[in-house]
Amino acid sequence: MGIFTTEDMIQYLYNETSPELTLAIKAALDSDWTLREKFEVIQATSKELNPVLMSPRQQTIDFILNYAEKSVEEHTLHA
Repeated sequence: MGIFTTEDMIQYLYNETSPELTLAIKAALDSDWTLREKFEVIQATSKELNPVLMSPRQQTIDFILNYAEKSVEEHTLHA
């Protein structure tokens, strides 16, 4: 496999590629400086992502917990 998509590279970064694809990407990264540059940009970008921004707001968590609690109460009343 000689052409890898950005998605392939992201999956490789997060160890989500098959063993075969992993080996192919590793070999390509060793020999293709353009691909290696592309991967380094993807790697750097992933480090800049703020994990906190990917967390749900407390309001959302509270809503889900309240909904679950009401559902359990209704289920017990009707059981």
